[in-house]
Amino acid sequence: MTKPIASTTPQRAHIVGRAVLIVVDIQGGAGESAPGEGGIPIMGGRAERAPRQLALVEAARAAGVPVVFIQEVHKPSLVDIGRELDGVEGPHCIEGDDGTELASWLLPEPEEFLIRKRRYSAFFGTELEIVLKAYKAETLILIGGLTDVCIHYTFVDGHQHDYRVRVVQDAVGGSSERAHTASLEAIEYLQRDALVDTADVLAYFGTVADANAVGSDALLSR
Repeated sequence: MTKPIASTTPQRAHIVGRAVLIVVDIQGGAGESAPGEGGIPIMGGRAERAPRQLALVEAARAAGVPVVFIQEVHKPSLVDIGRELDGVEGPHCIEGDDGTELASWLLPEPEEFLIRKRRYSAFFGTELEIVLKAYKAETLILIGGLTDVCIHYTFVDGHQHDYRVRVVQDAVGGSSERAHTASLEAIEYLQRDALVDTADVLAYFGTVADANAVGSDALLSR
């Protein structure tokens, strides 16, 4: 299990205002692709992260917190892959491949948004900003992968759009342990409260669900 990096601040959820949970590139279709398949190196621990990711999505739904799914997809011709092959990664997330589909154990519900992207950042060239404005989002909560690529790029764009962004550090995985840790450190450099744990966020979702229940009871008693 990946050990969370030491934070300079107490580990609390630090979630302000309206939150949206963003599920970044949890793909693999009907099966689980082995690390390294699809042209992308992946650090270990996927099996341990999966239950935490699922628990976060289910708790967000129960609390009425919007969940937005992100999926990276490229044409088989690679006409839309741009500079993504200039580094370590080979061709990946090819349209029509089973491994490109969202993981079968974590799928959007009918009313939830699924946003497909052609670049690492979930903001770049997509409708994500429109969706977040519709939800009146103030804090974005990121889970998924890769920590040092799509999570990091999405975090930076969210930061530059003036959102508070929280990365659930035990529910994201990088291309390697070293890259994962270095990216988390870089993320915390930009927002001191950015790093949270699954337990912190589940506790936050629990308080939101309780508050919603109290509000519903109050309306019913009128």
